[in-house]
Amino acid sequence: MENQVPAYKNKELSFEERAKDLVSRMTLEEKVMQMLHSAPGIPRLGIKPYNWWNEALHGVARAGTATMFPQAIGMAATFDDELIYKVADVISTEGRAKFHESQRKEDYGIYKGLTFWSPNVNIFRDPRWGRGHETYGEDPYLTSRLGVAFIKGLQGNDEKYLKAAACAKHFAVHSGPELERHEFNAIASEKDMRETYLPAFKACVVEGKVEAVMGAYNRTNGEPCCGSKTLLQDILRDEWGFTGHVVSDCWAIKDFHETHMVTKTAPESVALAVNNGCDLNCGNMYGNLLIAHKEGLVDEETIDKAVIRLMITRMKLGMFDDEEDVPYAKIPYEINDCKEHREFALEVSKKSLVLLKNDNNLLPLDKNKIKSIAVIGPNANSRDALIGNYYGDASRYVTVLDGIREVVSEDTRIYYAEGCHLYKEKPTLAERGAGFAEAVSVAERADVVVMCLGLDATIEGEQGDVSNDYAGGDKPDLNLPGLQQELLEAVHKAGKPIILVLLAGSALAVTWADENVPAIIQAWYPGAEGGKAIASLIFGEYSPSGRLPVTFYRTTEELPDFRDYSMENRTYKYMKNPALYPFGYGLSYTKFEYSNLTLSKDKVNVGEGIECSVKVKNTGSFKADEIVQLYVKEVDNPEAPRWHLEGFKRINLAPGEEKTVEFQLTKKQLSFINEEGKRMIKPGTFKIFVGGSQPDERSQELTGTKVEEASFEVVGNMLEIEY
Repeated sequence: MENQVPAYKNKELSFEERAKDLVSRMTLEEKVMQMLHSAPGIPRLGIKPYNWWNEALHGVARAGTATMFPQAIGMAATFDDELIYKVADVISTEGRAKFHESQRKEDYGIYKGLTFWSPNVNIFRDPRWGRGHETYGEDPYLTSRLGVAFIKGLQGNDEKYLKAAACAKHFAVHSGPELERHEFNAIASEKDMRETYLPAFKACVVEGKVEAVMGAYNRTNGEPCCGSKTLLQDILRDEWGFTGHVVSDCWAIKDFHETHMVTKTAPESVALAVNNGCDLNCGNMYGNLLIAHKEGLVDEETIDKAVIRLMITRMKLGMFDDEEDVPYAKIPYEINDCKEHREFALEVSKKSLVLLKNDNNLLPLDKNKIKSIAVIGPNANSRDALIGNYYGDASRYVTVLDGIREVVSEDTRIYYAEGCHLYKEKPTLAERGAGFAEAVSVAERADVVVMCLGLDATIEGEQGDVSNDYAGGDKPDLNLPGLQQELLEAVHKAGKPIILVLLAGSALAVTWADENVPAIIQAWYPGAEGGKAIASLIFGEYSPSGRLPVTFYRTTEELPDFRDYSMENRTYKYMKNPALYPFGYGLSYTKFEYSNLTLSKDKVNVGEGIECSVKVKNTGSFKADEIVQLYVKEVDNPEAPRWHLEGFKRINLAPGEEKTVEFQLTKKQLSFINEEGKRMIKPGTFKIFVGGSQPDERSQELTGTKVEEASFEVVGNMLEIEY
């Protein structure tokens, strides 16, 4: 009996049984140390040191070289869940390759693990929020679909083992202000919670089977998120059946007593967190659990529960089994940053770019007819403008200037001028506007001007992660920062056609450009070789297909107070004024014609779904992708949004080709959330809109086409269904 295999090493048992046995062999102190993100090894039990903190927002981050995809907001602009699944699959492949190589070298440091704290599925409710570019935009449905796809791609589809562990963050109701996040109390109504702030998290848990959830820094309705009974116990575990582990945001637990003032001491804070189901502490506050236990604030059984959950995750990742038993351990190191992955990232970049304006078909340019190009602006030759935040190192970067140089012939003259700093008015000893003369001079000598303006992650990002020139990460307004607007107007006076490329992770109120510049491209932070994708678009190697996952507003003034979490007058669903560029909008180099929108019924009973189909034809001369969008409107219901996105499909059509696209709408998609936060189906008239955009007037004015619409009746009595 002496040689009997301990239960935690017995591969025949479930991970839960094995984890329980393992934890039963630990001392209280050992258990507590396993609840810190930097967990030490326990050699007598064969437990290696493990650092839980790793990032993979748009590529394996902060751990050396990896393939760098467009920032999350750019990936959202693809409106393509299958593509996002493939992106995450590549990320976890590279994560595995890097993890196993690190293990072989006994490198157990930060950013080397398999627990990736991605995706960020917070709702980008206000364009001033600095971290909005980490999200999938302003719409809960789009965010849900892309979040679930990303999680499934990251976690893999093996029956026994996880490829990597994804983490849905920041739970919940978190979107600024960044500077106040450690003491802020986000107040949201039951309706807004259930309609806007919670659905993506629910989808990640219930459909995506996400392994981890990270709490937010702020309080929500008075409770600190990382110790909220309402969020972590009542909703996440009891209502949604979440079985994975919860991790705190980094150093969020000390905010309980230092800034939120909901507890008085560190032991009280850690007890509040652990008792409400926060298993892992990013930070070091959980060291106080030994004192909290001694003071009777938390019992050992509760600590056991947390550590068992953590050990189950590590076991699912194969950390307690032989490498030959874990399929993902065979992924070779060489696959990291390989040619195929880099080429795929370039394809994703191309699909993320959104053409906002193209007067008189200025684009695409014919490279054989253009003798000289002026490339101007602080983002024209900037690596920072390619990568966003939470990035890894690429082995190759292609800026917009590089990309244009690669595409045109050697005989084409390329002029370059920075023109001004991204946001400083006087970055050097020189006087204000010192670069303007050079920029105007090169514009005068060029056939066409490509102006690269916008932002980068040094001025929109995370509090503490950025230079604090711009309010700790948030934007004070929606204007181009520094002297960029003045530079644009000065160059415009040279009288040459301008293509404005906006590299930014959020909406800018470029109203002057919309009136005066013939072509505008929203390029986001397009990834390591984003400049190649942008040049390829400008010169017509493919047709743009991206759509806006956020609303571009006309002014800062029309926005509600940044601290107000009510959805009134926010996002496309509730905004009162016409947008500059609406959610779901984007132009193509070809034209698509929609026809024959057909519903499976014209009358459905309360609680039934409905199907519809539409024909889409490419009537132009460019082979191109189109993003077909479906919106639902409840005509007789003042409690429902104007309309809401409930379907999207990316299709590719050659000139003259036609396809039929089908959608199925469930009863849930025909429901609304009432003021009490209950999901109801109300009888009455419903409208379905299908097209390449929203059904709003501004989209129709910009695209020159109306979307197809059809009506049907829902009959019966008002019905409450499961949230």
